[in-house]
Amino acid sequence: MHDIKWIRENPEAFDKALARRGLSAESRDLLALDEKRRAVIAKLQTMQERRNAVSKEVGEAKKAKDEPRAQKLMVEVASIKDEMPKLEAEQQAAEKKLDEILAAIPNLPAADVPDGKDETGNKEYRRHGNVPNLAFKPKLHFEIGEALGLMDFEAASKISGSRFVVLKGALARLERALAQLFLDTHTGEHGYTEVNPPVLVRDDAMFGTAQLPKFREDQFRAGEDYWLIPTAEVPLTNLVREDIADEAKLPMRLTACTPCFRAEAGAAGKDTRGMIRQHQFTKVELVSITTPEQSADEHERMLASAEKVLQKLGLHYRVMTLCTGDMGFASQKTYDIEVWLPGENTYREISSCSNCGEFQARRMNARYRAKDAKSPRYVHTLNGSGVAVGRALIAVLENYQNEDGSVTIPEALKPYMGGLAKITKAN
Repeated sequence: MHDIKWIRENPEAFDKALARRGLSAESRDLLALDEKRRAVIAKLQTMQERRNAVSKEVGEAKKAKDEPRAQKLMVEVASIKDEMPKLEAEQQAAEKKLDEILAAIPNLPAADVPDGKDETGNKEYRRHGNVPNLAFKPKLHFEIGEALGLMDFEAASKISGSRFVVLKGALARLERALAQLFLDTHTGEHGYTEVNPPVLVRDDAMFGTAQLPKFREDQFRAGEDYWLIPTAEVPLTNLVREDIADEAKLPMRLTACTPCFRAEAGAAGKDTRGMIRQHQFTKVELVSITTPEQSADEHERMLASAEKVLQKLGLHYRVMTLCTGDMGFASQKTYDIEVWLPGENTYREISSCSNCGEFQARRMNARYRAKDAKSPRYVHTLNGSGVAVGRALIAVLENYQNEDGSVTIPEALKPYMGGLAKITKAN
């Protein structure tokens, strides 16, 4: 959500920032609507002042027993009272329209975000390790899982349709082990507090993190009053909605492992095989609530936290800084971590870490009280995958596969796998 006061004071900067995202200028229409709203407010204030003054004069006229003047003034008061609801309705309509337009405009990119139209404009930030050189032709994750008899898309289709999977035996345990490793690392080494949040949320929560209204078709509705979360970012970030935090308690770092649900409405025909793009998946989420002064450093810290779990798994990856044409709606700067998948012979996103600035905080009215500030300020919110568990499972299967079809368990996961060293075909 954008600050109309800032737009009023910086219309050219606002339009230039939108142009970097490939969008047309909005300031002229926004400011015209804002001017109309402010004119109505000014008129209302004048009428309220006049009503109060006339009401006082009525009392004075009655006290002086000047009944004709009192009656005349009372007619004026009645006329003002009749007119005010119309102006109030006009004000509400203008404010609603202004809010709707502002809510549909994406966050402005940070100055150091590279310009670009799409993913081809993304810039490599750094990389870890080297592309593994397997001595045989690597298989895709679903070929490995199905051959092991532990990954069943057909059974899932009978139950739920396409874009679902049933994991069995050692693969089900592997997914659980990955989630436990991630949570233990983030809570034990990175200072995040584990949270077990609701996975059903209301409209206000989805609006607060900007899933609504723009991305309504990508979400799963659960009855009239709830939505299934697309990521734990929604409930974790909304823990501070309509609140004023103590600056001494910031940054607030939260993590959760939850099922996530996405309709994938815009992904028709993409990744129809395997677990890459599912309607239901598991993800460990990282959320930070911080001050504007701390948010850039916190973004780097969050990215390093997500990288650490991939390093523990011995996976090769690269970090990309997303360009203006590829980053998300609520983000002002995003890093994507892309893990190498030998079966696909390409990199795939496994984590996305975004700094949203005060964009979400304005939608949630989430603030903090600085030590020397006269009034509360908006917090900055950040979110990132720490990391997507299903995609981490894919990466382990493809990077640790053996020529005989078995999969070696990475050392970091063995304690969570009951000491199992290798996954072999189910009997």
